[in-house]
Amino acid sequence: MKPGDIVRITHDGKMYEGTLLPSLKGTVIKLANGYNMGFTSEVSVEVVGEEKRLEKFPEIRLEDNPALPQISMIATGGTIASRIDYRTGGVHMLMEPRELLYSTPELSRITHIKNILSPFRIGSESMSFSCYKKIAELAARELNGGSEGVIVTHGTDTLHYTSAALSFMLRNLAKPVCLVGAQRSPDRGSFDGSINLICSAHTALSDIGEVTIVMHAQSDDSCCNVLRGTKARKMHSTRRDAFRAINDVPIASVYPSGLIDYKSAYRKRGEGETLADTAMEEKVAFIKAYPNAQTEIIDFLIDRKYKGILVEASALGHVPTDTVEETLSWVTPVRRACEEGVIVAFATQCLNGRVNPFVYSNARIMHDMGVIYLGDMLPECGYIKLAWVLGHTNEHEEARKMMLTNYAGEIRGRSDFRGF
Repeated sequence: MKPGDIVRITHDGKMYEGTLLPSLKGTVIKLANGYNMGFTSEVSVEVVGEEKRLEKFPEIRLEDNPALPQISMIATGGTIASRIDYRTGGVHMLMEPRELLYSTPELSRITHIKNILSPFRIGSESMSFSCYKKIAELAARELNGGSEGVIVTHGTDTLHYTSAALSFMLRNLAKPVCLVGAQRSPDRGSFDGSINLICSAHTALSDIGEVTIVMHAQSDDSCCNVLRGTKARKMHSTRRDAFRAINDVPIASVYPSGLIDYKSAYRKRGEGETLADTAMEEKVAFIKAYPNAQTEIIDFLIDRKYKGILVEASALGHVPTDTVEETLSWVTPVRRACEEGVIVAFATQCLNGRVNPFVYSNARIMHDMGVIYLGDMLPECGYIKLAWVLGHTNEHEEARKMMLTNYAGEIRGRSDFRGF
């Protein structure tokens, strides 16, 4: 027998049938329901079917239906575009873009996919500013070329960084751009990518003219949430409903049937050309304030000519100031950074809530030195926005003005009480 054969295993008087998988230990089969079963003890194995190729999903082309509205897809990799490597037991991201359609043929009844573009295929942990620029340029081109919306398939680890970047880069956006991923790979019975794709297709044809993340709303397969791209964050490493709205509520819940239940205000679909404004400053750092933090890291960044520093500060926007050990106070290095033209901005590591420099005296010290307090902006979003702002200006007052301007729902004067 060889991996790929259909086998019947007898164990403890019970019979199990499935596809034989490569295994370094014991006997492993894939059941018809998509789950794997392993046997570590001696079993009786009988080959009952011909060998079939493992891993490969066939590429398919959905039938063109001119009566359906058209959208474009940008495939970048991630778990949604992965499959199991049966030699190692791990997941690798080598699926061809059109193989995505094999797992979700329902898309052919919702939309006509005009183009599937794949500028690169990487895990989201490997994304960089150059990747954001390429995605934004392709999205703008497709939207201006007649597509009603764009779906971006993407790994989930840093999906919220990319959604923030596209929210700032896509100026005058008047159509939906939906980022979608999966927490489980397509070989698993709990694969969530199909429903996420179906719901993202409905969202891409809706009247939401924003960058959004479309992912499972609950652990079950009932519906997905449509989350604003600047107010979403991955909050669990494995759950299918890992993405949550922070300091916000979902724009909508969207069901596989196409029903969209709107829950909060949003920018509506409109007309006009979308512009890809992709200028980003590379030398921006993202650091966290924590007890006993060594302040030499700030001096290091200044010496290395960094243009901006986003600090994930505690609570209302605090960093060590009145420390017992004088060398652990952030006052001197932050003052030096501000004096030497580095733009320093604070967001709260609490995530929910907002920073406020006028409650405690230590925060007032930072504010008076020139630190920009970012209200209820998420720290990851603040980091991306700071890089985008510094791609346009190095002047402190102009940078402050831009950082505190609400471009894509990232900063609010008043947080929605339902967002916690």
